[in-house]
Amino acid sequence: MSQLLIEIFSEEIPARMQQGGARDLERIASDSFKKAGLTWDSLTTYGGPRRLTLVVEGLPTATPDLNEELKGPKTSAPAQALEGFLRKTGLTQDQLNERDGIYYAQVSQKGRATTEVVAETLETIFRTMAWPKSQRWGSGSFRWVRPIHRIIALFDGAVVPYALDLGSTIGGEGRKIVASNVTEGHRFMGSGQPFEVSDFADYRTKLERNFVVLSFEDRKAKVLEGAKAVCAAKGLELVDDIGLLDEVAGLAEWPTPILGDMDPAFLALPPEVVRLSMKVHQKYFAVRTPGAEGLAPHYVVVANVEAADGGKALAAGNSKVLSARLSDGVFFWEEDQKIGFDAWNAKLSGVTFHAKLGTMADRVERIAKLAAEIAPLVGADPVEAEKAARLAKSDLASGMVGEFPELQGIMGGYYARLAGQPDAIADAIRDHYKPQGPSDSVPTAPLTVAIALADKIDTLSGFFSIDEKPTGSKDPYALRRAALGVIRLITEAGRPFPLRKALTDFFVATSSYSVDKSGVNDGKPYVDINRGRRFWASLALNEGEVLKPQADAKYVAFINGYVDELLSFFADRLTVLLRDQGQRHDLVAAVFALGDDDLVRIVSRVEALSGFLATDDGANLLAGYKRASNILKAEEKKGALPSGDVIIGMANQPAEEVALAEAAKAADAAVAKALETEDFAAAMTALAALRAPVDAFFTGVMVNSDVAEERDNRLKLLVQVREVMGRVADFGQIAG
Repeated sequence: MSQLLIEIFSEEIPARMQQGGARDLERIASDSFKKAGLTWDSLTTYGGPRRLTLVVEGLPTATPDLNEELKGPKTSAPAQALEGFLRKTGLTQDQLNERDGIYYAQVSQKGRATTEVVAETLETIFRTMAWPKSQRWGSGSFRWVRPIHRIIALFDGAVVPYALDLGSTIGGEGRKIVASNVTEGHRFMGSGQPFEVSDFADYRTKLERNFVVLSFEDRKAKVLEGAKAVCAAKGLELVDDIGLLDEVAGLAEWPTPILGDMDPAFLALPPEVVRLSMKVHQKYFAVRTPGAEGLAPHYVVVANVEAADGGKALAAGNSKVLSARLSDGVFFWEEDQKIGFDAWNAKLSGVTFHAKLGTMADRVERIAKLAAEIAPLVGADPVEAEKAARLAKSDLASGMVGEFPELQGIMGGYYARLAGQPDAIADAIRDHYKPQGPSDSVPTAPLTVAIALADKIDTLSGFFSIDEKPTGSKDPYALRRAALGVIRLITEAGRPFPLRKALTDFFVATSSYSVDKSGVNDGKPYVDINRGRRFWASLALNEGEVLKPQADAKYVAFINGYVDELLSFFADRLTVLLRDQGQRHDLVAAVFALGDDDLVRIVSRVEALSGFLATDDGANLLAGYKRASNILKAEEKKGALPSGDVIIGMANQPAEEVALAEAAKAADAAVAKALETEDFAAAMTALAALRAPVDAFFTGVMVNSDVAEERDNRLKLLVQVREVMGRVADFGQIAG
């Protein structure tokens, strides 16, 4: 078994594309080798600033010989079928075997040298790898993320014959890059001379001698350890930033952290402004003093060289650049305070949220109305909720958020405090975008929850109303994330929240009832929802009459269609969330089937149901339910099931039948009491009492008795059992 080493050496690859390129390299190479019939022990890729590397251990020197029998068409098949089979196999008809009226072909093919497969794989890599952005260079027509300088292709220590044709945009033969065993080290700190390598171990060793850390994870570790060390030397502490760590690990082949200083006066800015300015513009890490609030007047920059003066000159230069950046932040901070919320809100009227959903001012109006409706449900004051909602989006028109969109909400919170708003309103403005992802924290303050819910419900309802729904992997408006945010806000608040009412309130609050003046339907009323949907009402308006759109039955049905669609979407998102937490998707479906729209209650019921089914009583009762359900379904196909109460005391009535009837009656009362207090664990306990009577009934009683009265009574008993269990969940949707 042999080793394959491939390196594509180029100009600097953008950090954000390096690891994706490494993954694509692994995928294309793996697919190509599998297609050729090759096997291997390990396949590893590396992505760095100037090189993509592939190393494969345990490759054979040739693909296996192929010897297989292919089944062809019948001997009676049309001539076209036979001709197609012959083309596929490359044989003639007299070379085929006939057996049982069917043609068979014996195909044999000698294995190919692995180096041939490697050359073809390289060509596939260069011609099919898709980069987010690519370029041509020189007069060549070939495109790659950045200009390529060298290619290493070594198999078992020998160079694989391969040349990349760069093509030509001016006619004639293009330049070619011929594979070799030569590469280069660090752009500035290396030897400055190309060097040969013999295998991967030699390649990695010589790169390190030339100040190149090949592994992305090793570069991250070098950055983190070095940054913490320079901070500790000055009694400081690094502010962790995983995203920035990933980025800077792709910017330097020999990362060297350096501690720099900044003017302490800039710490008067909100810390988020300082951190974001350093991160976005300069790729610096923030620093703090252990045990102290806020940031320290220092930063960590990651250089790509080891400077002779320990980085003093580099730090001084970077400090000047940072001062210029933070001076911009000071300007925006001071200017924004001179303007204020009223002026910002006025500007929102000229900012389009979506062509079919109006301006940002329209959106604020919708959110404010909905927040006031939601507030009592989460324990917030409706007046305060509407006030906070009308200020929540104001900072979008501020200079600071214009420069740093990532600070939307955060800056609004700061400006609200400076304007004298209560802390609760300022916090609601700051946190109403949360949670923005599965790992983001969830606000719990009632006022914040009200604004956050109104914001996300407006987003969801609005885009659903104009048919901009997620499709497959596409979700341009992050509606799945918004739905997950609504679910987390509601479930972690732990308060009853009728989601259907909230969604219906949105459509009612954002609908206008007008008279058409277009000339097409003069004088007829219509409902305009979110500026994107018009519904011609069935009722005519009398002169001077004011008619609320919800009074129209057709309008109500129209709105309910959207609400049902959104509730189904929430069910899907809740299923995903609970599945990630270890719950089964079918249990969520079984509970949602009851028509409950209170997510807190649904989650509690799913958890109780999961615990119940994990017991022997639960598993056996589920089996009994399915047996009863199958019997009832079969009977329903014959006609309507018998109705009425179950009779106890019939002649020759089996004791098992009587016992189940009494147990079902007792369970019905116990389940009703438990559900009234939302004690779902108690409801499951009540169902558990049915397990033994159900088992005994099916063991000792024949449901399809020849006596019609007995048969009808037993079917009614099974209906009763199904209905009792159906009050807790739709057990028919549960697998098992």
